[in-house]
Amino acid sequence: MTRKKRKTREAATIHPRNKYAENPPDFALLASLYPSFQPFVFLHPRPRIDWTDFNATRELTRVLLLHDHALHWWIPDGQLCPTVPNRSNYIHWLEDLLSSDIVAKKNSDSGPVRGLDIGTGANCIYPLLGASLLGWSFVGTDVTDVALEWAERNVKSNPHVSELIEIRKVDDISDDLSTELHNSVAVDSEFKILNEKDGMEVAPPLPSSLSKETVHLEKRYHGPPILLGVVKDGEEFDFCMCNPPFFESMDEAGLNPKTSCGGTPQEMVCPGGERAFISRMIEDSIVLRQTFRWYTSMIGKKSNLSFLISKLWKVGVTVVKTTEFVQGQICRWGLAWSFMPTARKIISPHVTNKSVMSFMLEVDRCFFPQLKKETLCWAHTRFRFVNQIFPMFFQILILFCRYVAQFWYVSVAQGLLPQVSATSILQSVERFLSASGASCKLNTSSFTVDITASEDHCRAILKNRACEVDKGASSATVEKSEPQPSSDLCFRVSVFQQIPGSLLVKGSLHHKSSPSAGSFSLIFHGLEEFLKAESCKEKVL
Repeated sequence: MTRKKRKTREAATIHPRNKYAENPPDFALLASLYPSFQPFVFLHPRPRIDWTDFNATRELTRVLLLHDHALHWWIPDGQLCPTVPNRSNYIHWLEDLLSSDIVAKKNSDSGPVRGLDIGTGANCIYPLLGASLLGWSFVGTDVTDVALEWAERNVKSNPHVSELIEIRKVDDISDDLSTELHNSVAVDSEFKILNEKDGMEVAPPLPSSLSKETVHLEKRYHGPPILLGVVKDGEEFDFCMCNPPFFESMDEAGLNPKTSCGGTPQEMVCPGGERAFISRMIEDSIVLRQTFRWYTSMIGKKSNLSFLISKLWKVGVTVVKTTEFVQGQICRWGLAWSFMPTARKIISPHVTNKSVMSFMLEVDRCFFPQLKKETLCWAHTRFRFVNQIFPMFFQILILFCRYVAQFWYVSVAQGLLPQVSATSILQSVERFLSASGASCKLNTSSFTVDITASEDHCRAILKNRACEVDKGASSATVEKSEPQPSSDLCFRVSVFQQIPGSLLVKGSLHHKSSPSAGSFSLIFHGLEEFLKAESCKEKVL
């Protein structure tokens, strides 16, 4: 008797160009080649190491960098010890972003790619990997003397890449000066979204009193400079990257008993955790804007993604990209944004697979008095009896009943039950999307709404508030002699009866190659929340 295979969800995989995607580290082989690693390897029942032993994880990182990347590396006790496969994922994702034409390239010359590693740490892992794998040039920044000293040592230990890496000390200026800078420049700019082509304001700024109140509602970052005060005047970079302090306290940082990667409080902790840290990165990027082609950061908690993405759309970025970094049982997420003009959108497989989305909208069953449970049970019993005698008759009968039920439902949806009708749902869809200026065509006979939204409309929908387009900006666009390719997002929302007591709302993306197609899933999720909230209000009434 064969065992039934357990069904599991399709797991995310490491980057396909990662050296360890097809060939994970062979602990037994490494132990045979490097005697210093041998004491940390247990060969039975299978080769493994004790992940709770800092010395074991540090030695594994050392031999992997030496064996697979020809890099000499070491860190002192207590410093954050990176895992090579996971950090390689980040480098290859950056390579994908830079090689695509999602946003315009800064220069046409063939000079080396230049990146900024925020908080490079004693390990200096990202500059070492990026320089050795791809020949990129790096500036690695940090605050503590220990991190700067050992980062310099690791760079000098590898003369074949040392000329590509600069280690820069960050001056730990006072919190008061840093906070004053952002309150006067970056935070106020968050609510002034400018059109970079003609310099005209797309959305009016909120009152200063309201903006200050909004800022104080969230935890603020208090610490050394991140980008402002670190980037020198006239400097330009292709990207910045960051492995931010994930936690608000060292107690929180030590919650995982299965691993021991070290880490000092300066590396692991900051007030407000990664949400506050990356929020400060976003505020810095508002001021620096096109100084970087891509701003990126790793994220340790998936729950912070939606908050940060929403914050990014509010400050007027042109594009937001996310990814998932997978190594064994550990998952991290990547967040990237840019202020560069969009060129052509590269649709990822994730977006392509989600070109059709749907959700169920529950309807109070008291609106369907004809469909009582007892009636359905009686009908099912009679149909089963008839099916035993006249199989063909049963098939015809059930098809006829389905047709009648569908006809009855459509009649109900067209007006007999206005509280929960498909038409009222479609009208709510139209109201939600047209508030941003998007074009909506409602068809009550087919129960569909066809939507056409520009990039500005998409941003307004995602901000969940109306976007009042300035008429002067529209006229300026008309005067351009060269026609611009259409970047409108076109999709259809349909309403069906799935089962009695519920409606199925389905969204279908028309053109997957549209530059705005990446916003479809976010807009549809926002529509889902809106309709469910509207449905709850109607039931209460």
